[in-house]
Amino acid sequence: MKRILSSLLIAASFLVACSTNPLTKKSQLTLLPESELQAMGTQQYQQFLSTSRVISASGNRDAEMVRRVGQRITRAVTEYYAQNGITDKLNGVNWEYNLVDDKAVNAWCMPGGKIVVYTGLLPISQNEAALAVVMGHEVSHALLQHGNQRMSQGLLAQVGEVALSVALANKPAETQNLFLAAYGAGATVGVMLPFSRKQELEADRFGLIWTAMAGYNPQEAISLWERMERASQGQHPPEFLSTHPSEGTRIDELQKFMPEAMKYYKPMAKY
Repeated sequence: MKRILSSLLIAASFLVACSTNPLTKKSQLTLLPESELQAMGTQQYQQFLSTSRVISASGNRDAEMVRRVGQRITRAVTEYYAQNGITDKLNGVNWEYNLVDDKAVNAWCMPGGKIVVYTGLLPISQNEAALAVVMGHEVSHALLQHGNQRMSQGLLAQVGEVALSVALANKPAETQNLFLAAYGAGATVGVMLPFSRKQELEADRFGLIWTAMAGYNPQEAISLWERMERASQGQHPPEFLSTHPSEGTRIDELQKFMPEAMKYYKPMAKY
C-alpha cells in the first residue's frame, strides 16, 4: 500500500508540474517553482562570486565587453517578451553579468538572470558577436527552464518512490548539488547533468534570435562552433562542450535556424 501511495504521489507531482513554456508553447515537466530556483540562484551566485576571481568591469576591457554584451542580449530578451505579450514571465529576473578569471572554456546562466563568463572562453570566442552567441545560448537555457527540467529528472531519479516534497525537505544537500550540476556552476560538482539534444537545439534557436536583436550578426555562430570543434581535437573537450553535442551536424542545425534569426538582425554601426 505504501508503495502504491508513493507512486500515486509521484504521478500527481507530474500532473501538477506540467506547464507550458511561454517561448516554445510546449508542455514541459518542471517540479520546482521558478521563484524558488531564482532565490537559490541568487544565493549560489553570490557564493560562487565570493570564492572566485571576479574581474571588475571598471578598467578591464574584457569584463566591460562581457557586461556590454550581456546588457544588449538581455535588452533583446525584454523586447521580445514585450512584443509577444509575456513580459510577466520575466518577473523576478534581475540580470547580472560577471567575468571570472578561470581557464575553463565555459559560461552559464542561473535562474533569475545570473550570468558568468570564464576568461578561458574568450580566446575561442575571439569577438563580441561570438560572445553574444554563447551568452544568448546560455540565457536561453535559463529562460526555457532547462535547468529546472534537469533538476526535476535528477530529483525523481534520486528519490525513487519517496514523495518529492519529503525528499526536498529531508535532502537539502542533494538538492543543492543537483542545482549546481543542472546549471554548471563551477567545479563543485564533478559532472554536469546533460542537456538533451532537443534542449540544445531550443537554446541554439532562441540564442540566435537574441544575438540578432542585440545587433550582432548571428552567422558568427558558425565560425564559433568551428573553433569550438578545433579546440576539442586531440584533448579533453572544453567544459562548455562537455554536455553539448559537438559533432558537425550541429552547424547544419544552426544553418536551419539562421533565416529566422536574420529576420531580427539590425546591425549596429560599431561594436
